[in-house]
Amino acid sequence: MHLLHDRGFQHPTPSDITPRALYEDRRRWLQFAAAGAALAAGLPAAQAQAQAAGPGKLAKLPGARSAVAGAATMEKLTSYDDVTSYNNFYEFGTDKADPARNATKFKTTPWAVAVEGEVRKPKVYDLAELLKLAPMEERVYRLRCVEGWSMVIPWVGYSLAELIRRVEPTGNAKFVEFVTLADPKQMPYVGSRVLSWPYVEGLRMDEAMHPLTLLTFGLYGEVLPNQNGAPVRLTVPWKYGFKSAKSLVKIRFVEQQPVSSWTKAAQQEYGFYSNVNPKVDHPRWSQATERRIGEGLFAKKRPTLMFNGYEAQVGQLYAGMDLAKHY
Repeated sequence: MHLLHDRGFQHPTPSDITPRALYEDRRRWLQFAAAGAALAAGLPAAQAQAQAAGPGKLAKLPGARSAVAGAATMEKLTSYDDVTSYNNFYEFGTDKADPARNATKFKTTPWAVAVEGEVRKPKVYDLAELLKLAPMEERVYRLRCVEGWSMVIPWVGYSLAELIRRVEPTGNAKFVEFVTLADPKQMPYVGSRVLSWPYVEGLRMDEAMHPLTLLTFGLYGEVLPNQNGAPVRLTVPWKYGFKSAKSLVKIRFVEQQPVSSWTKAAQQEYGFYSNVNPKVDHPRWSQATERRIGEGLFAKKRPTLMFNGYEAQVGQLYAGMDLAKHY
C-alpha cells in the first residue's frame, strides 16, 4: 500500500476485507454481548474453556473499527491459517511450524502483567483488568519480518498509551522495557542457546505512546492463539516483527535504554530501533523487497516501504536522526 491510501482515501469496513463467514460469526456474537465490559469480564474464563476444548475453539474478541490514522490498509489480508501456522516464537522452537505444534498446551489463564519502574502508580494487572481497561479496536496492520517476509493481519486491542496514561510515568521514564514469559516447563526452547531468556524488548517513550503502538489481545476477531503471543502481546507495525514482544508479563519504565534480546545476541545485526527501512540492509541480506506470505514461493517480491508504510504517521519521531546509524 502506498501512502496515498492513508491520506484521505475511504478505507473499507472490516466486513469488506475480512472473510464474510468470520464476520457473520462475529455479528452473531455481538448480538449476545450485552456490553463490552461484560464481555471482557467473562473472557478469561471463556478463553480457558476454549483452550480446554482444543484447537479451533478460541473465544471471540470483537473490536470496533479504529479511527486511528494508519490503522487500516486496503491490502489483502493474510489468511488465518497462514497467520497462525507461520510464526517466529523461539520459546517454542526455531522452525516456523514449531510454535503451532509446541504451544497447544500453553496455559494463558490465570495471567498477570506487572507494570513497574518509573511510574507513580505501579500495578499488577490481571488479564480481566487489562481487557476492560479500554475499548477493543480492530487494527489492520502490515507485519514485516526482518527475515524478508510480510503479512497483513487484523489485530484486536487498544493503544498501549491507554495503559501508560493510567500508571503515570515520572519524568525519569525515557524508555519502556517489555519482558516476556520464560517458563521452561511450558516453553521447551527456553534455556536454549538461541537467545538469553527471558525475551526482552524496548521502545523509546514517544514510540510507546504513539497511537499505532498496540497492546494486542486478539486477531481475526478471536483471542490470540498461543503461537501468536497469547494472551497479550505488543504490536508495533512500523518496526520489524521481533520488536513486538509476545506473552508479556512485565512492563518496566526506565531511564536508560534497554538492551533488547536480539541486540544482545547480535548487536551488529539488530539495532535498538529496528525500524523497517528498505535502504538499510541486514548484514546478510537486502531489505529492499519482501515476500508476502500466502502469495507463493515464486510470486514476485514487492518493494518494502519506509517504516513499513507508516512514514506519514511515525516519520516525525525520527526527524533529524541518521537512520543508517540508528538502525
